[in-house]
Amino acid sequence: MEWSVNKGVIITTNNIAATLDLNIIEKYVKDLNNVDLSNIISSRLFQSKSYMKILGIPYYIEDNDLSITTDIVERVIQKTHIFNNVILESCPYIIKMSPKSDMAIIWVDIWDFQNSTKAKMLINRYFTIG
Repeated sequence: MEWSVNKGVIITTNNIAATLDLNIIEKYVKDLNNVDLSNIISSRLFQSKSYMKILGIPYYIEDNDLSITTDIVERVIQKTHIFNNVILESCPYIIKMSPKSDMAIIWVDIWDFQNSTKAKMLINRYFTIG
């Protein structure tokens, strides 16, 4: 028979926690003598999904008949400074604005904090694909 023991610490507050608060707690736990450091998972703030829509992206790539792909969108997001520390929750979804349009709408889901800090930093920001 195999037993699994899950040990963890859940800390709740009446205030919004900051990354600095988590660093203090993590340092305290790592300084304890009877803690196996190999089993410590980094602390993190509770996260949820934020759904975002990216507008004004050409559907076709540089005057040819190849349309934009999710691979291209993911690479651009990884290399664009405004998306620093943003993790995609799922694959981007790309649709053409209309049958006659050459523009795309891209839907992305990102992991975000409860107060939507990451999404707020991306709203009305501009970046270039190309």
